[in-house]
Amino acid sequence: MGNEVLPFLIMVMVQVGYAGMNIVGTLVMDAGMDPFVHIAYRQIIGTISLAPFAYFFEWKTKPQLTSSILFWIFLCSFSGLTVSQIAYFVGLKNSTPTIACALSNLIPAATFLLAIPFGLEKVGFRSKAGQAKACGTIICVGGAMLLSLYHGPIVIGQSGIHWKFAENTEEKNSTGHVNLILGPLLLIVSTIFYSLWIIFQARVSEKYAAPYTSTMLMCLMASFQCVIIGVFVVRDKAAWSLDRMRTIAVLYNGIVCTALGYCLTSWCIQRKGPLYVSVFYPLMLIITAVLSWTLLREKLYLGTIVGSFLTVVGFYGALWGKDKEKSKLETESLEIKTDKLKQQSKV
Repeated sequence: MGNEVLPFLIMVMVQVGYAGMNIVGTLVMDAGMDPFVHIAYRQIIGTISLAPFAYFFEWKTKPQLTSSILFWIFLCSFSGLTVSQIAYFVGLKNSTPTIACALSNLIPAATFLLAIPFGLEKVGFRSKAGQAKACGTIICVGGAMLLSLYHGPIVIGQSGIHWKFAENTEEKNSTGHVNLILGPLLLIVSTIFYSLWIIFQARVSEKYAAPYTSTMLMCLMASFQCVIIGVFVVRDKAAWSLDRMRTIAVLYNGIVCTALGYCLTSWCIQRKGPLYVSVFYPLMLIITAVLSWTLLREKLYLGTIVGSFLTVVGFYGALWGKDKEKSKLETESLEIKTDKLKQQSKV
């Protein structure tokens, strides 16, 4: 029972942390922080945060680091930390936290489709479990699209809670800085590359069972990549300065979302598989929608509520299918072992 509950609780905690990332990231970017600068600092903080854990917990027990493993770690750093995060934060700057989280619900569908050619998932339309996974994925995507493309009437108005930095968000939305084409497009690109990271990370977990070390190396590689890209794009030295709010945002996103988030997600991928991890991401939409309404004073529309409901239904449908599929495989494996024991006893 504990083996089932612990990964579930960890993934829920990860989604809560990522929801906070959307709020904090929106605030500092609305206040003037460039997303390329934010991402570069985030990777550096993530590397520094993970270094002690990698040294004290895995220095003597970690497997040998080969060139093949380094290549897979590089693919993880480039896809999941560099390209995915740059596309996500630039897309977040050109949209809203709710839209960003809604499009993140494409992760289960993208992961499911990408996992098939890698041999990590099977379609299995003839079984109820396979049908549940496919239908749950489709419902998740449908809910995300509905939430993104349809607002409808206002169901819940602005929150009465006043937060100083929320005024920046209102100003951005009122001045038309939201790009409904560029923002969602970049967020979809981010989703695809993050799904690739989940697939690549499954390979890394198989070849190199040292989550702290592998995640630290990913952050280290991504630090060099993001700093080089950031320096090339943002040449104003003043843009790299950190005030109080920027420092809090960088520390939060670097420690909670990069160091802990990617490390815990890697741990869950190693034990439960990539699709199990991906189906938790719709939860981030619900949490972010509530936080955006409470702290950023966003309005909740009918499309937001209906789309959120559909993503939750699809989420549980896909999770149920994955659980039934796993139970069936375990039963078949047990039957095969029992048959072998019976044959050996007869001999």
